[in-house]
Amino acid sequence: MLYLVLKAALSGILIAIASTVAKRYPGVGALVASLPLVSVLGMIWLWVEKPDPQNMAAHAGATFWYVIPSLPMFLLIPALLRHGVGFWYALLAGCA
Repeated sequence: MLYLVLKAALSGILIAIASTVAKRYPGVGALVASLPLVSVLGMIWLWVEKPDPQNMAAHAGATFWYVIPSLPMFLLIPALLRHGVGFWYALLAGCA
């Protein structure tokens, strides 16, 4: 249970840092958020719990293929926001 709390706290801290930095420096915050920190942390946690090269290779490969379809979201949301669409609608459209 302590291990789960540690993983959640460390992962949450990284997200909090990215959002806090983005308030003052949007470009730097975007850089921190765009780093594959969540993926790297996920791979570290997975390796610590189950050090299996085949499982890790499958996980890393699947992560790559799941990232590609999400990339247009990062073009659609800013375009919608710049055209006056509200944040929540733009986010919903980007996630769809």
